[in-house]
Amino acid sequence: MLYPTITIVVLVILFLASAIRILNEYERGVIFRLGRVIDTKGPGLIILIPIIDRMVKIDMRIITMDVPPQDVITRDNVSIKVNAVVYFRVMSANAAVVEVENFLYATSQLSQTTLRSVCGQVDLDEILSEREKINSHLQEILDRSTDPWGIKVTTVEVKHIDLPQEMQRAMAKQAEAERERRAKVINAEGEFQAAQRLAEAGALIAREPIALQLRYLQTLTVVAAENNSTTLFPIPIDLLKPFQKLAENKE
Repeated sequence: MLYPTITIVVLVILFLASAIRILNEYERGVIFRLGRVIDTKGPGLIILIPIIDRMVKIDMRIITMDVPPQDVITRDNVSIKVNAVVYFRVMSANAAVVEVENFLYATSQLSQTTLRSVCGQVDLDEILSEREKINSHLQEILDRSTDPWGIKVTTVEVKHIDLPQEMQRAMAKQAEAERERRAKVINAEGEFQAAQRLAEAGALIAREPIALQLRYLQTLTVVAAENNSTTLFPIPIDLLKPFQKLAENKE
């Protein structure tokens, strides 16, 4: 009588072990009964019918997927390598199991081909300067393509752009030339503004001759403050005109 009892106890334990499943808060279980989807359950305690039921567990948290570097030829025929990171989550566990064989692998392959396609349609300058626009375009395409699989792509970020050495040197020369151009333009604008101010000052002094005398006195004050042993005193030509006229009258 002891052996049948032990056998029954073992069978009950095996039955419970194969029938009871526990799902975490972030997990859902797609239940198949004789090959047909009957329900999506979880989280918590799940009871299955052994042999008849089969459960596929799906993680509902946000998944971070790294897209490996892709060789891309931009629209202006520059060869670069671009990698990115994709953030997505499963919104429908049922669709993620039934509509696609392996949603992780499928999303990874779709991300790689979309990255090559989008970057190949724009110029290098646009890739470098308008990352937000490209990220938004990638996210829109991936989200639309993965929607039938029950997946929501929340964010796509281009991480790194690897340029050839020749292109890096060319871009460095271009940046240096651009800085020199800006420096020359700023210098020319400064000269132009200084010339304008000098012209305005000359016109003001021409209207008010006493302003020139005040300027002379200010210059002497500055020179005297330097403790120089020699002081140059500029004499306006207007002061010599009376003596010049006196000499002419004597002649």
